[in-house]
Amino acid sequence: MPAEASTLTPIEQVQDGIERIHEEIAAELITRLQGKEPGFFEQAVVDLLRAMGYGVDDSSAFVTKASNDGGIDGVIDQDVLGINRVYIQARRYASDNAVSRPELHSFMGALSGLATSGVFITTSRFTEGARRYAVQNPTRIILIDGVRLTQLMIRYNVGVQVKETYKVVEIDEDFFA
Repeated sequence: MPAEASTLTPIEQVQDGIERIHEEIAAELITRLQGKEPGFFEQAVVDLLRAMGYGVDDSSAFVTKASNDGGIDGVIDQDVLGINRVYIQARRYASDNAVSRPELHSFMGALSGLATSGVFITTSRFTEGARRYAVQNPTRIILIDGVRLTQLMIRYNVGVQVKETYKVVEIDEDFFA
């Protein structure tokens, strides 16, 4: 047992172990997402946003058709009438292929006349120029890189399932009062 592990409480050791498991699962999620067809990734992104509570029901979230999607990969209606919509761009990139400013510019152009905000999700990362552009532009674009994507997938149980549950107990002071 490493020296630092012996100074951790049992709960801290469990938390550390869960963090290591999540890191391994996150790496596997990215590998699997990158290995699938773009349509699979687009559907996974829509499924994630639905799991996060976006949309009013299952029929309010959809992936756009592959051809003539106008730079929009998915749409989620936030209300029954579809007045408020979340527009999605999903890029399934290799880890060494970063999303750059021109790609954000294209997405913002696709949103022109449709919305004042959108979500851009990638399996890779965003360049610094892309991040600056997203912040400086009046069209609000939420950027979700591969790290954040896998954190959200794990948190909302998309593409993963609970393997084991542990219960940590403590003394009930009210019982002994």
